[in-house]
Amino acid sequence: MMDLEPYLERARDAICNWEAEWGAFEPHEAAEIDGRSFEEAVGEYVERLKGNYPFFHPRYAGQMLKPPHPAAVVGYLAAMLINPNNHALDGGPPTSAMEKEVVRQIAGMFGYPDDALGHLTGGGTIANLEATWVARESHPDRGVAVSDQAHYTHFRLGNVLKMETRTVPSDEHGRMQLEALEPAVRRGEIGTIVVTAGTTGLGAVDPIADVVEWRDRYGVRVHVDAAYGGFFALSAADPSSPLDAETRRHLEAIGACDSIVVDPHKHGLQPYGCGCVLFRNPEAGRVYRHESPYTYFTSEELHLGEISFECSRPGAAAGALWLTLQVLPLEASAGLGTVVTAGLRAARQWHRRLEKSDALRSYMPPELDIVTYFPEPESSSKNEQPPRTTRTVSARSQQIFERGMDRAEDPVFVSILREDAGRFIERHGDISADTTEVRLLRSVMMKPEHEHYVDELYRLVMDAVRI
Repeated sequence: MMDLEPYLERARDAICNWEAEWGAFEPHEAAEIDGRSFEEAVGEYVERLKGNYPFFHPRYAGQMLKPPHPAAVVGYLAAMLINPNNHALDGGPPTSAMEKEVVRQIAGMFGYPDDALGHLTGGGTIANLEATWVARESHPDRGVAVSDQAHYTHFRLGNVLKMETRTVPSDEHGRMQLEALEPAVRRGEIGTIVVTAGTTGLGAVDPIADVVEWRDRYGVRVHVDAAYGGFFALSAADPSSPLDAETRRHLEAIGACDSIVVDPHKHGLQPYGCGCVLFRNPEAGRVYRHESPYTYFTSEELHLGEISFECSRPGAAAGALWLTLQVLPLEASAGLGTVVTAGLRAARQWHRRLEKSDALRSYMPPELDIVTYFPEPESSSKNEQPPRTTRTVSARSQQIFERGMDRAEDPVFVSILREDAGRFIERHGDISADTTEVRLLRSVMMKPEHEHYVDELYRLVMDAVRI
């Protein structure tokens, strides 16, 4: 890890000097603590934190977790010492200005116009809630359609907002099947289509460019849940990236959609929680209109609380993202573009390694940086032909997952994906279905360090296979 001490000291000293400019005052005894007790509590605290899995290390390829960039840590800590609230400008003038700047940069990454509306949120769930809320107000008598591979939050949001949520089946690549959706759209039953750029299970990208064509034809809104895959728009703008042509085409179409959700706390290298919601048409702001008798009075400029569902929001999140984008800008062949593209290359290396393996088989080629695979059935003797069923695949996947994670020496961390058994055997017809779902292994190659760790990761997983 980069040596943070000089930067953290500089941030702390700068805030202390700023505080001193306001004059001395007597601290209240109510907040005083005993130094020895604090030392003991900190010691216990850091020991308990060691119970986490090593999210920072490339041997961790399980869930969508990785530590924030050092720039984000310094930026967050410096602002956290002040603790600004980006709801109203008087709660954090500098960090509110930073939030507006970074939101414009993210909107520009997708090709949105300069007057697009947006703000940071606590995460993708709240961001999708706001986008769906605006969609409901735009088409109050119509439902919303989402793929069966969409994040489960969309079905919850339908319940919260009292909207009909129509599930659309996905194809063998994990992408929304438009032919299954079109009849309902043609009949005017659907007001908003939610397409996903990077499903959380397979990393699939829905046919965004094709759905965009329906907007004018059928009068529907198109919302993109790009919480996971949004930053791959940078790779789509890089001709040398390993994205296939069809995925590139759909990622390039994100900017033509009505609203977008993206999570900087995933590929944007930010701490939790930092999501973002964007609206192409600033008229979406009318849905947020409200009155507050004690805020919005210090400036005629836009207060972010006027266009956000959440009230209190950490200015530190905006400050951390702003500082990160100063050193890792949103550029295709530099900055954050090189970070996300490294994950693409790592996933493809991992897939090629699996294609040559006798013990592990790739489920499907990775579209972004998520790789799915499964073990070949294990035979107990050379003369015995092991059963090739979804039940045995599931059992072996679970066994390898647990073996790798629980190993005292050289553990490895992958995850389990539950996939529809019918869709599974469409791709792997030599295996019969005796269950309704099948458990697969899944590796998220979202750290750039994974690019140089693929061979070692394969060795670690194979060690778990052979135990």
